[in-house]
Formats: sequence, structure tokens, C-alpha cells
Amino acid sequence: MTDGDRGGVPRGGLRAPRDEGPGDLFDDALALANEGRVTVAADAGAGGGAAGERPTSDGERPASDGDLPGVHSDRVVSRDGRPEGRPCGSDPSAAPAPRRAPADLPWHAARRIAARAVSGPPEPTTTALGEALGRTLAEPLTALTDLPSFDTSAMDGWAVSGPGPWRLDHPADDAATAPHPGILAGHAPTEALLDGHAVPIATGARVPAGATAVLRNEHGEVRELADGGRRLYAPRLAPPGQDIRPRGQECRRGDQLLSAGALVTPAVLGLAAAAGYDELTSYPRPRAEVLVLGDELLDRGLPQDGRIRDALGPMLVPWLHALGVEAPAPRHLADDADTLYEALARSTADVVITTGGTASGPVDHVHPTLRRLGAEVLVDGVAVRPGHPMLLARLAPRRHLVGLPGNPLAAVSGLCTLAEPLLRTLAARRPVEPYRAPLAAAVHGHPQDIRLVPVVYRDDERHGLTAEPLHFHGPAMLRGIAAADALAVVPPGGADPGTELELLELPWSAGWAPGSSAAGPAAGAPYGFSGGAA
Repeated sequence: MTDGDRGGVPRGGLRAPRDEGPGDLFDDALALANEGRVTVAADAGAGGGAAGERPTSDGERPASDGDLPGVHSDRVVSRDGRPEGRPCGSDPSAAPAPRRAPADLPWHAARRIAARAVSGPPEPTTTALGEALGRTLAEPLTALTDLPSFDTSAMDGWAVSGPGPWRLDHPADDAATAPHPGILAGHAPTEALLDGHAVPIATGARVPAGATAVLRNEHGEVRELADGGRRLYAPRLAPPGQDIRPRGQECRRGDQLLSAGALVTPAVLGLAAAAGYDELTSYPRPRAEVLVLGDELLDRGLPQDGRIRDALGPMLVPWLHALGVEAPAPRHLADDADTLYEALARSTADVVITTGGTASGPVDHVHPTLRRLGAEVLVDGVAVRPGHPMLLARLAPRRHLVGLPGNPLAAVSGLCTLAEPLLRTLAARRPVEPYRAPLAAAVHGHPQDIRLVPVVYRDDERHGLTAEPLHFHGPAMLRGIAAADALAVVPPGGADPGTELELLELPWSAGWAPGSSAAGPAAGAPYGFSGGAA
């Protein structure tokens, strides 16, 4: 397959600037967008509507080190540096004054602000085992018993005493003439096994006192004796302890099995039950509410009459569930300022997530509504593409709003940039260690901003595990992210093949193994020029 077939750029590196040859459509679009980074008024039509169809402006000037405050504390600032919010009781209908377009926050700084927007999780609670799934342990998991709590058989066979051969016994509670299965799991033997004797035993059954080993079924031969008895023979010796799980092999009572902060997975629930727990003390799952904004959205059927399907509602709630967050079905709201105000004022969720309306268009009501509520704006624009008009605001102590752009992939960018770090802190989940992998193909970059590009893992003979950029990475597209394992964090200017980039793994990509692929033939097509610059 040639580079042209793959849709990427030549393996020699990134394309030259616009003045070399006929130029590149992607670079041309970025350059044109960059030329439009001018001062705008608050009511300039910057798009940011719901569901991926409203146009988005690129009219914010590039960030520079002198503009960037780094990590905020709780100081409330607007995007132009003035105090944000207004005292309660002031005129909610007063129009905001025109403002200069600000510098967006650096992407890493915005993620740190989101992670530190709350001081920590709420107080832990004690629940039944099943209710703790997806939570984070607030206390170490300490064994309440030895595991196993008694010597058990690791195999079906015979418990034997001594070197053999062995005379076969009935268990004490079996009639001598009845077929005898031997010692079964859940039944404690009542008599010690004499030297030179054996008794049938099942996997998991308690080994009787006096037994020195377990002989597997396939390793023994039973012969009838003249006196009506039976004798067990083995082709080789059964060394002491063979196929016996000794008491305390896995842990002793009081051993720490898991530290506080461990995620309660199905396996953790099984371990806790085996160790004697009926309840666990853990941090509650964060509660989120998704508000999908837009008059143009349909919740079923085909697009028609200028209206389009809502792609964000069906996607965001399951995504939040995968992050361990409690979230009901999304609510669809019309493009009405009072409706949005009432929804935000009445919400009791820890985090409200809105889609669309984060820019400055005629029906973009998020900023005015936040001012009306007296909210503290912590992040208002991030130097990342897609999704730069995302925002984070504090509605009340320990209650926040994450405003996502309306374009679907831009909303994913906002979810990973602002919502995920905030929710991780609320859930007491440990920060994810950055993961890096080399690129399988070159990726174009934005002139000033980080780009988040969907990638799929591939095996490469030279580099091992690599990240292959995917087609269909425009801000309104979901085809690439649907096939992706992760989002590559592409620095300004792009990256060449073999460059190691930071990856944001998607919540469902943990099941990937080398040699497999989540992508189908069409969805897995590599990076090309199908995207946009927004």
C-alpha cells in the first residue's frame, strides 16, 4: 500500500509550507483560519451550536506564554481577564459589554485546573458488595480470614496418606455398600486418614487430617482385592503436598490485599467476598446530568427539514457510565435562555454537562446563563482542536458545569480535557499515568494549538506497538473515534512517523491485545485530509 493509498503524508516527514508547490488543502485551511484570528465582540457569530452542524469560528488570537495564567485557583476571571459573574440581584437582562477575544488556556493547564477544581471526593459510605462496583476503596482491603481458610484439594482424585499403594476407604458417613463419591466440597471430613489409606476427594474439598497428598484421577489405578476391598496404585510416588492448596497460601488473616484508592472491579468484589466481606467502604460515584441543547435536534428517524439527529445524547451518558459516573438519560432543551437557566438552577448533580451553546452566537446561551447564575468561570476556551470553545464553571460549592461544543468530536475533546479529570477527582480515582507510543504515520498539526486525533493500535516490526492515525477526524465527525483505541495528543506543527506521542486511551480500549484491532476495514483507514481545522 502506498502513502497515497493510506491517505497520509510521505514518510519522509510533514509537507512543506504553503509556498512550496500547489500546497496542501489541510494546511491551506489552517492558514486561512489563522488569518481570521481577529478581535470579536460578544455577539459575533462564533457558532458552537449543538449536534455538530453549527459553524464554529476560529477567531481567537493564538496563545502566548505571556498571556497564560497557568493553573488558576478559585479566582474568577472572564476570558479577557476581568472578574467573571455578577452579584445576585443585578439585572439579568443586561447585555454583556463587547469584549476582546482572549487567549485560550494551554491544554495541559486546562486539564490540571479541571482536576483541581474540587479538593477531593465526598465522604465515603459503606454499602453492600454489589453496590460498590465502579467505586474507589476508601479503606485498605484487609483479609478477614486465611485464604484458603483450610487445606483444600486442587484436583479431583484421592486424598492419600503415606507413600502407597493405598487401601481405599469409604467416608465415615457413607454406607459400605453404596457408591461413594468421597469427600465433596462443602463437606468437612470427620475422621483422620490412616497411613496407607486413601479416600476419593473432589476439587475444593477440605483435605482430611492425616492426608499427605492428593493423587489425580488420571494418575491412579484401582484394583479389586480378594477380600472384597480395593487398592489404589500409582505409577510414581505422590510427594508430600502434591495438589493440596495449603491454608493461607494466598493470604493470612490481616494481610493487606488492596490499598485504599483501588478501583472496585468485578474481580475486587470476588476477592472481597472470598476474604469475608459483606460490605465495602468506598467513595460514592459522581452524579452527572447531560443537557443537550438545540432546536435542530431529532431523537429518532432520519434528518429532515433542516433538522439533524442528536449524536451526543446517545454517546455521552454511556461514556460517563464507563468512567464510573451515575448519569440518567440525557435531557433535550430548546435554544431558550430561561429554559437553560431553570435546568441549571434546579439541577442537583455534581457535574452538569451541556452540549453546544459555548461560543457567542445568537442562540448560544451558556455564557449569559452562567453570568445570570453568578457562576465562577474557571476555564473559558482551551488551545486544542477540535473543541477549543469548551468551558468549566463552578455553579456552587462542589457543583460544576462542563460546557462542551456542539460538534460531536469537539464534544469528545471537551469531555476528555475537562470532564474526565474533574470526575476522576470526584470519584477518588488515581490519575492515569501518561502512555506514549510512536506514530505509524505523519500527522498534521494546528499552527498554535494541540490537536486530539483518533488513533488505532497496530503492531509494527520496527517500532512494536504503534498508534495509527485514522481518517474522519473533523470536529463534526464520529467515524474515526468510533474505530479508535485512543486520542493522540499532537503538538502544534504536527509530528512525523515514529514520533512518540502522549495517548488518551478510551475507556473501552483496555481489552485490546497486540495483534488485534478494534477497527474494521473502512473505519480503520489511516489519517488523511477528511477533517477540518476547527
